[in-house]
Amino acid sequence: VAQVPVAEGKSVQQTVELLTRKLELLGAEKQGTFCVDCETYHTAASTISSQGQTGKLMYVMHNSEYPLSCFALFENGPCLIADANFDILMVKLKGFFQNAKANKIESRGTRYQCCDFLVKVGTVTMGPSARGISVEVEYCPCVIANDCWNLLMEFMQSFMGNHTPGIPSVFSTKHDSIYSPADTMVQYMELFSKIRKQQQVPVAGIR
Repeated sequence: VAQVPVAEGKSVQQTVELLTRKLELLGAEKQGTFCVDCETYHTAASTISSQGQTGKLMYVMHNSEYPLSCFALFENGPCLIADANFDILMVKLKGFFQNAKANKIESRGTRYQCCDFLVKVGTVTMGPSARGISVEVEYCPCVIANDCWNLLMEFMQSFMGNHTPGIPSVFSTKHDSIYSPADTMVQYMELFSKIRKQQQVPVAGIR
């Protein structure tokens, strides 16, 4: 999962169209749409003051590829995979975790199949505005990430050019173990966090 910068002089939508045109020239075919969303929860103020702990952020995420699952991730922490009812549980836990509603972010776009590769090009939005572009590439026949990284790189270069990403940090801990949906969600969480930070305007005089 990688972020693609908006092309100079182009809008987010025009850059997405440029990318998808390159994919279609490679022979990729549309296979429906996808959506990954992420809601931020922060530790409730009452919990922090009573226990003297620092506040933690938790991200509750959904991926249309896994419609019956819900993913709960802590920064630098574990990823819990639960069933879709987890959202209802979060409402009951509002004394401990509160939803930062203004922080909802999602990536939505088109799925493409190109031979053995599945590619998802999405527009990342926060509220009503487009904030960036995400590209997810999966090599379907292989479940050991490190075994197919060079092949993934070569394929990504064919349509992403100079914006081909480096090896994701999640791979460094996996080595030869099996890649799982949680690994994809961690990458989306990192991408969304990066895009959020890019949008925050620095306040003069505060370092």
